Amino acid sequence: MSHSHHDSTHDTSVGFPGPENQVSYTCAHVLEQGRPILRVTHDEDDGAWQFLCGGLHPDAAEGRLVCLGCMVGRDESLRELADLPQGWGADRDTVHDPWERSPNGPSPEE
Repeated sequence: MSHSHHDSTHDTSVGFPGPENQVSYTCAHVLEQGRPILRVTHDEDDGAWQFLCGGLHPDAAEGRLVCLGCMVGRDESLRELADLPQGWGADRDTVHDPWERSPNGPSPEE
C-alpha cells in the first residue's frame, strides 16, 4: 500500500539529495498509527531512505511507499539527517532525543 500524495506545498529545499518527491519507505506504525520516526536508514545498495518507528517489522506488508518531502513535513528534525551517507542509519529513543548515527549492520538475510 502506498501513501497518496496530495500536498504540493512542501518546501522544495528539504535538504536531501534528489527530488523532494522521491519514493521513500516507512512503516504502517508511522503512517497509519501516528508513531514517531525513531529510526532512519539510508540504504547502501540503492540509496533509498527508510523512516521507521524503531520497532520490529516481521511482515513486509507493514511497509509503505511515501514521498520523502512528506516525511520531512511530518518531522522537521529529519532535515538533520540529509547528509547521512549511504549505508548509515540514525536512531533516537524519543522525539526529544538527539539522533545517533552509525553504520548500518548487515541485514537479517545476509
